[in-house]
Amino acid sequence: MKYLKEAVGKTYGRDVKTTRLVSDIISNIIDKGDEEIKTLSKNFDGIDLEYIKVPKEIVEEAYGKVEQKTVEALRHAAEQITFFAEKQLECLSPLTTKSPVEGVTLAHRLVPVESVGAYVPGGRYPLPSTALMLAIPARVAGVKRIAACSPPSKAHGTIHPAVLVAMDIAGVDEIYCVGGAQAIAALAYGTESVQKADMIVGPGNRFVTEAKRQVLGEVGIDSLAGPSEVLIIADETAVPDFVAIDLLAQSEHDPNARATLVTTSEELAGKAMEKVTEFADELETGETALKSWEDNGTVIIVDTMEEAIQIANDMAPEHLEVQTKDEEAVSEKLLHFGSLFVGHYTPVSFGDYCSGTNHTLPTMRTARFSNGVWAGTFIKTSFVQSISKEGCFNLSDTCIHLAGVEGLLAHQKSVSIRVGK
Repeated sequence: MKYLKEAVGKTYGRDVKTTRLVSDIISNIIDKGDEEIKTLSKNFDGIDLEYIKVPKEIVEEAYGKVEQKTVEALRHAAEQITFFAEKQLECLSPLTTKSPVEGVTLAHRLVPVESVGAYVPGGRYPLPSTALMLAIPARVAGVKRIAACSPPSKAHGTIHPAVLVAMDIAGVDEIYCVGGAQAIAALAYGTESVQKADMIVGPGNRFVTEAKRQVLGEVGIDSLAGPSEVLIIADETAVPDFVAIDLLAQSEHDPNARATLVTTSEELAGKAMEKVTEFADELETGETALKSWEDNGTVIIVDTMEEAIQIANDMAPEHLEVQTKDEEAVSEKLLHFGSLFVGHYTPVSFGDYCSGTNHTLPTMRTARFSNGVWAGTFIKTSFVQSISKEGCFNLSDTCIHLAGVEGLLAHQKSVSIRVGK
């Protein structure tokens, strides 16, 4: 193994300043509510908020402010995401079973979270696709109330019209024009305008991520997201243009995005690296993407495909592409990833928008033990037991003994009093 290119920038890490700033924001939202949201919007977004909860008429007007083709594309993407979420939901089933111990029935129920807050980032670009990815699986799972927050766009004075349309198509019940750590705090604790949620999902910058970390426990969260990542496994059959543009597509997300190529072909690697520079010159986002690639991009040459697979499994990337001659065989050996893209004609872009899988995925190697947002994210598996008098007697000796071992005498007596022991 050798590095043809190594990352020079550090893309992850918490800092004390961010932690303290976010802590102060959360405290101020709890104390001052809407007033603090408006102050922070003025300070951070440069906008005097007319409203925090977006009126229905503003959402309706948004349809007239985006191209009809955009509305149609969002609806098509929503259909695909809904289709897959419904198929995923079919894999989950309630359970009732008789125990081997006579008189004992065990069960679990699938109970949707009652209220969910979806955070849709703003930043440099509107992200209507994220609104679909967060709200649709929640709706399919049976969540009763879906709220969504997104920062205001300077050009519109409120949430970008395309994002409003996407939220509406996705079935969001309440839309709030607020972004950043203050949005997370508002969803966690509530304000005069923002009704608090039981769970918060969605990606964001380091302030949003830190806020989710700090409110965890008050509410549930999906994950703590870091900068976006892609790892591409390729061999000599890969098309340099395809590899290069996929590396660049990941790099254009933000300056901290990580793009990695692991290949058995040094010739392919060289051609792909040349193409990255060439494509960057052709794109409006090319300067940002190229800077991210130069700082954070990595190219690794390996001797065997087995070595490439081992590297991918160790890195556990958010997005993992396989562009090889034996793509299916390679894919079967890959274990740790947020979302897998198999074949030369399966770029990450499809997963980001419209294939139907979710693009809210684990980063920072957390794919070793976690997964992306799906219908199951919003469902609790709650346990049930029903024990007859006979079952009570059949389990009593074991329970009484173990409660005694642990010194929990009221536990012990709660059984013994029922069976006269």
